[in-house]
Amino acid sequence: FIINETEPDICIVQEKFKKNLEEFPLSFYTETNLEDIIKNQKLDQTPADIDTNFDDNQTAEIIYTSGSTAFPKGVMLSHKNLIANTKSIVQYLKLTKDDKVLVVLPFYYCYGLSLVHTHLKVGAAIAFNNTFMFIGTVINNLKKYKCTGFSGVPSHFQILLRKSDTFKKTEFPDLKYVTQAGGKLHSAFISEFTESFPKIKFWVMYGQTEATARLSYLSPEYLKKKLGSLGKAIPDVTLELLSESGQEVAVGDIGEIVASGNNIMKGYYKDPDLTKKTLKNNKLYTGDLAKKDEDGFFYITARKKEIIKVGGERVSPKEIEEVIVNFKNVVDCTIEGVFDEILGEKIKATIVVNSINNEKRLKNEILDHCKQFLTTIKVPQEIVFEQKVKVNSAGKKVKH
Repeated sequence: FIINETEPDICIVQEKFKKNLEEFPLSFYTETNLEDIIKNQKLDQTPADIDTNFDDNQTAEIIYTSGSTAFPKGVMLSHKNLIANTKSIVQYLKLTKDDKVLVVLPFYYCYGLSLVHTHLKVGAAIAFNNTFMFIGTVINNLKKYKCTGFSGVPSHFQILLRKSDTFKKTEFPDLKYVTQAGGKLHSAFISEFTESFPKIKFWVMYGQTEATARLSYLSPEYLKKKLGSLGKAIPDVTLELLSESGQEVAVGDIGEIVASGNNIMKGYYKDPDLTKKTLKNNKLYTGDLAKKDEDGFFYITARKKEIIKVGGERVSPKEIEEVIVNFKNVVDCTIEGVFDEILGEKIKATIVVNSINNEKRLKNEILDHCKQFLTTIKVPQEIVFEQKVKVNSAGKKVKH
């Protein structure tokens, strides 16, 4: 899909993926060995001067969204977008040339690519892993390469904390901070991490590919007091909460997060209609619903598209997920609305646990746990157990 839509001039692929590329009816196919090109270059010579006079509004890259719910969308990002977001992230994380981050995220994902941009900007180091298949390798790499930073999506932290026998027992003397983005990590996991590693700073971050990468952050100093919050806007970005009529909502009321700043995308590649729906007056309508407290901290309640309507009542999946992951041995939980003849939709919980001895008893225990914290209409009518968290190639959780 991506190759056909973008019609690239050059495709760089590993040898093992070459056959995949040959399956496409490409009129521009030519084969060149990149390693041979590199070998023939004098890499110790002074780099040639590069003409840096260019329009910073030109498209620098097209990043495709993960496409976990539909066809991926090509997000056009300009040079200005990349520079602005990189500058903001470096500023609030206070990155320096002495930092070294372990990268387990792919570079076609905006979060992974932002790690490259920010660390190159300050002259810091990157330790490449680019996979999260083997937990032991990740743990060993953090120690072996003396990494000062680690960045992950929710599934990474969930697996490290509740699937690894050694992670919480391991000391990481060089690790100063971790950052988390790519979806909301439930508060139970954040608390579990900070209790296990009290000296490691935990940064909660929120963003979208359409915002180059980042829109907000919650710094470690506010983590306990504002647990569950996505924080405040990053430097040089403005966040608003707007009602469906376009008015700013009051403190404590729910509205859509609308962002503005130099990091906001140019638009969607070859999709002007969707661009018009998402970008209005140079502002990004994120589709995320949230509320703001009296101190200006934002709290996500749901994605607009994920709201479940049970018997006419609007239910947020995240509220139910937060309750269930606090139950013993639960690694992950996904709440979805499924068709029901009477209610319109009913709530289905797909749960990953470490082990199951008696499935029926475990279901009843989880339901009893839910009834303590949720109103009747929010208690799942259906529970399904799975063995592992389902994620896409970027490590982000996929809806069932």
